[in-house]
Amino acid sequence: MLRSLYRLAGMAFVIPDPVTRGRQGIVQTPKDEPKSNKDALVVNVTSDGETKKVELLGGKGSDPNPTLVEIAELDVYLSYGSKTYELPFSITLNDFIADKYPGTETAYSAFKSKITVNDSDTEFFDYEIYMNHVLDHQGYRFFQASFDPDEKGTVLSVNHDFWGTWITYIGYFLLYIGLMAILFDENTRFGSLKKMLDKVKTKKATVATLAVLLLGFGAVAQEAGNHRHSESSQRQLDSIITANAVSEDHADVFGRLIIQDNGRMKPVNTFASQLLRKISRSDNYAGLDADQVFLSMSEFPRLWVEVPLIALKRGNDSIRKVIGVADDVERIALLDLFDEQGNYKLEPYLEAATNKATPNQFEKDFVKAHENFYLLNQALSGSILKIFPLPNDANNKWVSFPELQEANFKGTDSVVTKTILPVYFQTLQQARKTGDYADAEEILAGLKKFQEKYGSEVMPSENRLTAEIWYNKIDIFNRLYKYFALIGIFMFIAIIVQIFREGKVVHALVKTCKYIIWAFFILLTLGLVARWYISGHAPWSDAYESIIYVAWATVFFGLAFGRKSDLTIASTAFVGAIVLWVAHQNWIDPSIANLQPVLDSYWLMIHVAVIVMSYGPFTLGMILGTASLLLMLLTTNKNFKKMQLNIQELTIITEMALTVGLVLLTIGNFLGGQWANESWGRYWGWDPKETWALISIMIYAFVIHARLVPGLRSRWTFNVLAIFAYASIMMTYFGVNFYLTGLHSYASGDAPLTPTFVWYLVGFFVLLSAISYPKFKKYYIKKG
Repeated sequence: MLRSLYRLAGMAFVIPDPVTRGRQGIVQTPKDEPKSNKDALVVNVTSDGETKKVELLGGKGSDPNPTLVEIAELDVYLSYGSKTYELPFSITLNDFIADKYPGTETAYSAFKSKITVNDSDTEFFDYEIYMNHVLDHQGYRFFQASFDPDEKGTVLSVNHDFWGTWITYIGYFLLYIGLMAILFDENTRFGSLKKMLDKVKTKKATVATLAVLLLGFGAVAQEAGNHRHSESSQRQLDSIITANAVSEDHADVFGRLIIQDNGRMKPVNTFASQLLRKISRSDNYAGLDADQVFLSMSEFPRLWVEVPLIALKRGNDSIRKVIGVADDVERIALLDLFDEQGNYKLEPYLEAATNKATPNQFEKDFVKAHENFYLLNQALSGSILKIFPLPNDANNKWVSFPELQEANFKGTDSVVTKTILPVYFQTLQQARKTGDYADAEEILAGLKKFQEKYGSEVMPSENRLTAEIWYNKIDIFNRLYKYFALIGIFMFIAIIVQIFREGKVVHALVKTCKYIIWAFFILLTLGLVARWYISGHAPWSDAYESIIYVAWATVFFGLAFGRKSDLTIASTAFVGAIVLWVAHQNWIDPSIANLQPVLDSYWLMIHVAVIVMSYGPFTLGMILGTASLLLMLLTTNKNFKKMQLNIQELTIITEMALTVGLVLLTIGNFLGGQWANESWGRYWGWDPKETWALISIMIYAFVIHARLVPGLRSRWTFNVLAIFAYASIMMTYFGVNFYLTGLHSYASGDAPLTPTFVWYLVGFFVLLSAISYPKFKKYYIKKG
């Protein structure tokens, strides 16, 4: 018996199992484990009736040694990898540099390879290759593709297609000229539409129902603040906070102090404003502005843990039950998130929410509540106040007061950094009594000199600092969506009155509304310019900025097409309000962020500007299509003539808008191909964003050419298609950005569940299309 103990002649021994024999081979990585950087290929080699199975490791970017297979007296060598080409010159890597944003370890701002190109022993030159800066030499193009994790090696991609590249670019350029000619040549369909629009009578007609419908889009939710503590306790807390608040003027000086936050240098005012708006959904607390609140938090953190500042989402009673507050409470304190034993109440639910790829809305609300807790905790602990630059740090890292023990400041610097904040807070106590903040401001001035001494390399200029603080205080984009909605409603009402009673007064009101909307557009433009100046890059690099830019493009084209149509301008005001409102939903981060390396290019201003601008006229076409169907639905024998003129006018403007959008989207897509070729050495990669942009081009090309199909020539069909084709734009922008993964993930944020109102809108459009058709058939088909 194997593996049994035997005793014989005083000896003990065991006869073991025979040695287990295995074979060397390839095993597939389980799905739940990270894949290796190599692929495998299993092939059968057959010769003269004999077959052998061969397993090869390799794949793209590898050059493995060939594997020998002896079969039927033949020696067969096999390998699996990239084909090897020999260049007519060599490249030597002298250095690889990976720049990080100040104070970060993994957020790369740029990376580049310093190389020497060797044509011969006597002919060579140095060059730097980095993202969007390629090496062109002897028809070869080298691109910065990636780098080794230890930052000691670089990976370059290369292509060799000089004539093909230039022929392609010339073809693209001719395409751009041809597409732009569509918009400016009088003999094109677009030129005919402009002539048709000039011939349409300008008698305006609309209905109160349309205004009432759009009123709902501009509605703004009101806030109410409650807390589980008694009202007297709340009043006592507020009175202590306001009694110990510093003056607004001194808080402004404190707000200009520079901090380092995730690699970005910004004033305290920026973080304070974002903190207050994010966690409390308000710009102030108890009459104190954001700077006063944040300074009070830094000075009296123990007091603020009891202040009901964290806003809870309406309707989610489950999270309130977990926390232990009443269902009508809309704000809680930091202390409410802990039980009597000091346990964090949300912790058991966070693990389940964060471990899921697609958490439900209930779980996402827990994550949001935790994010608010984390931000407030950062503010109260002082860890966010990274105001001390480390001397001679290679990555310009700044630290906060709690991190000073590990910072190893020496000599006078050590004494200054460890005492300056306590001394500053003591000075504030005296300043509140006397009203004289000169000593406190002198301390802040000394701290600023310390920052300039060791951190001037990354500090923003005074002009940029001032611009950012004004940008934070004005909060122009958040204000404008309310103003656009208000003026749009008023203009609709004025147009309705104008239909039934012509007069100079109502005409002047409509005209005034047009001027006000133009003024709002100018303010919207100035806001984009300000954000561009503050961030240092074009303001369409992330989700928030691109939505704001879509709003700008929508209003721009609405005003351009609305010169002869007041109804178009009124609709534009509502569209602008809706888009700006979407930009300020809690799943979109409005903060100014660092730019990803691949976006640090002039192509950002060209490609993204053009392709995102195309969403504006598409949005305008969708809303005008809706207005046309509503007018069809409300047509009667008495108002048929007026409605017919308005529907004809709106349909012409809709087709013009969709044509402009299609031209811009097509040009933008091909510009993206050029950018991809300049960045990565390829034009097209079937990335989700690229694919959906192509799908949108095909859909809208069908929509504007549907008139050539006999059964699809009616205005009802065209307007219905203009509405539902917009779904492809929503998928191209929101769907790809928030639900899919690809190279165009720069604009992604928290992947939100599809908002409920979207399904209501889809249902409304389906219902409107269905019930408007009988009216269209009755009046516009029979009567022509």
